[in-house]
Amino acid sequence: MHLADPRFTDPAAPVLRDALGTLHQSAGSSARIVSLVPSLTELLFELDLGAQVVGRTGFCIHPREALRAVPKVGGTKDVKMDRIRELAPTHVIANIDENRRETIDELAAFVPNIVVTHPCGPRDNLALFDLFGGLFGRERAAQALAADLRAALGEAEAVRAALPAERVLYLIWREPWMTVARDTYVSAMLAEVGWTTLPGVHGGVSGAGRYPAFDWSAGWLGDVERVFLSSEPYHFQLRHADEVTALSGRPATLIDGEMVSWYGSRVVAGLRYLAGLRRQLVDFAR
Repeated sequence: MHLADPRFTDPAAPVLRDALGTLHQSAGSSARIVSLVPSLTELLFELDLGAQVVGRTGFCIHPREALRAVPKVGGTKDVKMDRIRELAPTHVIANIDENRRETIDELAAFVPNIVVTHPCGPRDNLALFDLFGGLFGRERAAQALAADLRAALGEAEAVRAALPAERVLYLIWREPWMTVARDTYVSAMLAEVGWTTLPGVHGGVSGAGRYPAFDWSAGWLGDVERVFLSSEPYHFQLRHADEVTALSGRPATLIDGEMVSWYGSRVVAGLRYLAGLRRQLVDFAR
């Protein structure tokens, strides 16, 4: 950070602040970007920044065809430092949940700009769009995404207002069985269409963790009205739905985990997917 930098002296300049409070300067077309966050790799391509993405993780799979030409730098947790050094990025995109703090600290020793993100709910993507648009000279595309998100939020709100709230269990793993706490992005997405996740814990407060394990004798399961089986990180399939219905005594439905848990540009399609699924399940029950 330089005191002479107009970003910090010009009150008209946009403030580009990441999730750790770090201020960044606009880089525009000169940026060489390594993304360690699958959903944000997708966002970079949505903002027409694919030509500047010089590295990505093996879990960055969308857009599939375009990413074939982008070198891999390991996984989200096991990053290959030597490979990133070779690629000489000016910016690395990281996330508080997906990447290790020690990884970020090590990268900061030789990468000029580490952009740390942490969207906790769908509306947080508005600030994320502003940040990426300002950083990489894609303000107009970012504004268009923001307009699409506001429209999708309005559609979700209409569904939430029209239908009674429903308490749900969202499964992310099997043996041990694991779900999501209320202070997760997944829970916030489901809440937009009127699905309240159980158990009613907040991982940062209760000490249970944001992705708590449970057993089928837990008392709060009696309040669950529907169970969702996510396609990721555990790839639940139809055969598991019968198992879960037998264990819970509740209807069990497969759900697209990418649509619920991927932030960035995916949030728009995700909200519309959830709104449609909510209406579909209500119509099916009638």
